[in-house]
Amino acid sequence: MSAVTLSSMLTATVTVFLCLLFARAAWHKIAEFTEFTGFVADYRLVPEALVTPVSMSVVVAEILVVLLQLVPGGQVSGLVLVMAILGLYVAAMSINILRGRTSIECGCGGAVQPLSWSLVWRNAVLITMAVTAVATAPYSLDAGGAIAALASGFTLWTGFLLAEQILANDATARLTR
Repeated sequence: MSAVTLSSMLTATVTVFLCLLFARAAWHKIAEFTEFTGFVADYRLVPEALVTPVSMSVVVAEILVVLLQLVPGGQVSGLVLVMAILGLYVAAMSINILRGRTSIECGCGGAVQPLSWSLVWRNAVLITMAVTAVATAPYSLDAGGAIAALASGFTLWTGFLLAEQILANDATARLTR
């Protein structure tokens, strides 16, 4: 496999993974929007009057990440949006952890996870993945490579979900001790 093909495979795999990640996150936020607005309010970073508009903006941004990956020429913009969103999440989580407010739910979707430095580091790794994909974009794969990238991205996403559940289980175990 050539370096160009390997680079394209890496970029496509990361792109598929991040699309699945953001599609799932947006789905959770839409399905439980009232609950999500409560999580946003719990962060105490925006005035109460702005909680719903900010929550809507987050959902729209996450959906836009996915849509940009489907539009020809939108990949890099979508990945830059990923970095911006995750950077905001890192900042919001870090501010609240430093305030000592670790018992609030992260609002990420999926398993319940109170704020922790593990979540901040997880998001930093995701940002690094997006940076890597931008640095190696655009990608060009034949049909076989595209199928392999889809499978690899899905496999990576499944591993991420498992790791996320392990973090959630650890947080729950710490609360019950």
